[in-house]
Amino acid sequence: MIDNQSKQSFKITLNATMGNITYTFESLDVWQRARHLAVKIYQLLDQYPQIERYAICDQLRRACISVPSNIAEGSSRTSPKEQAHFIEIAYGSLMELLCQLTISVDLGYITQGELANLKSEIDIIAKMLTNLRAYFLNKTHKHQPLEQLSN
Repeated sequence: MIDNQSKQSFKITLNATMGNITYTFESLDVWQRARHLAVKIYQLLDQYPQIERYAICDQLRRACISVPSNIAEGSSRTSPKEQAHFIEIAYGSLMELLCQLTISVDLGYITQGELANLKSEIDIIAKMLTNLRAYFLNKTHKHQPLEQLSN
């Protein structure tokens, strides 16, 4: 028999009009924001010099992809402790991304304005990750569907 927590973690919903399956993490605003941030970073990397393709660009790619990936993986875990752990990894990757973007300004690869725009989004995602981690660790979250956290 599957308990309610397991049902929540593995919950999928069927979109009857499209016939598509939507996984729980896809409905999270934090995952959507992190995914859009990753796309912005990839687009930004086009302006980096060729010499950085396998250096800081690789690091930026890995860090920005790690954030939504770990949110997705964490939301699939059944243990609140495991769920929180993956959110902590996502948060760490987000901070790594901010560090690398700051160094990119120092090296003249992006402008201070570009960093400021990205940092405002990073700040929002960081707060959302902090709240999501607290949600996973809160024993009373069993009564609140994960999707409600996005609202």
